[in-house]
Amino acid sequence: MVFKKSCFYLILLFLISKSNAQSKAFVIHTVAFYNFENCFDTINDPIANDEDWTPTGSQHWNTKKYKQKLENLARVLSEIGTGENPNSPTFIGGAEIENQGVLEDLIKQPKLMDKDYGIIHFDSPDKRGIDVALLYQKKQFQPTSYINIPLYVYKGEQPTKEVAKTDLSDNVDNEDIVQISTKNHRVYTRDQLLVTGFLNGEEIHIIVNHWPSRAGGEKKSSPFREAAGALNKKIIDSLQRINPNTKVITMGDLNDSPFNNSVKKTLEAKGKMQDVGELEIYNPFEEMANKGLGTIAFRDAWDIFDQVMVSGSLLQKDYSSFQYWKAGIYNKTFLIQQSGKYKGYPLRHSLTEIGFSDHFPVYIYLIKEKK
Repeated sequence: MVFKKSCFYLILLFLISKSNAQSKAFVIHTVAFYNFENCFDTINDPIANDEDWTPTGSQHWNTKKYKQKLENLARVLSEIGTGENPNSPTFIGGAEIENQGVLEDLIKQPKLMDKDYGIIHFDSPDKRGIDVALLYQKKQFQPTSYINIPLYVYKGEQPTKEVAKTDLSDNVDNEDIVQISTKNHRVYTRDQLLVTGFLNGEEIHIIVNHWPSRAGGEKKSSPFREAAGALNKKIIDSLQRINPNTKVITMGDLNDSPFNNSVKKTLEAKGKMQDVGELEIYNPFEEMANKGLGTIAFRDAWDIFDQVMVSGSLLQKDYSSFQYWKAGIYNKTFLIQQSGKYKGYPLRHSLTEIGFSDHFPVYIYLIKEKK
């Protein structure tokens, strides 16, 4: 009899605790990144290398194709993360964007217009004329500062002076300075975009990246991406020196996997949550890579170049403020090539079909308990 009563009270206690847990409500925001792949308008820019993406260029890029590309991108962006959050992403980091104009055209698409996205974009020195940018829902996030921080990498002999440490203590409005030798040849690549603001009244920092490509081979080009990782770490360290509890999200197409030196050694990102200190970086996509998942495919091998990482301050599990919940790769069937040589790959643009991108989007959720 005593045993039966004990079991009854244990079951009752379990049901009560479960009921209380279910009664909790959370605010949820999706943070997404997507490489838009060649998001060019149809106008020939004399400064950018965009001749292929014009009506007379090799891609025969005309108004009809451009509009279809925007419609396709809008469909994807509106649906990322909706499995757990009915709202489209609060933040969208983007790469391979020609200019501000294509972003203005994108957010006017019917599937995105009612979200009232704001745009933060700078022209970068990349020779292809492609940039990174951040879209954000104005009703959820209020930016207070933003800056594009250049990455200096060189072919041949290195600079005669070290790149100055990025110090963001003076209202994040300064740049790295470098003394360039005449023997150096700078590789012009994308800047890193840092945006600071308030998400529902809580300060957060977001860095959007598109690190140097693997042109010339992975090994030969690796130092460029390691330099990008070093710059990223300097930015995060500078923010944490101002406030050790500050919340930082860094995301982008890194052209490296979670295991490459740029991410694992230079940025020092860790793949196990329990190993991450408050001033360190957690990379949830390392575990996905271990499982064989991918965001991009090459020669039938998958890799995760697109990643969203968070500072340890977003792992405290005190849901009175925003915390990291979980991450995912958005790889729905409509984004996948269904036939031909590249069956199973991301469905990208071709001369006969306007696809989406050669990358799958990635995302994380931030949650906070409702008061």
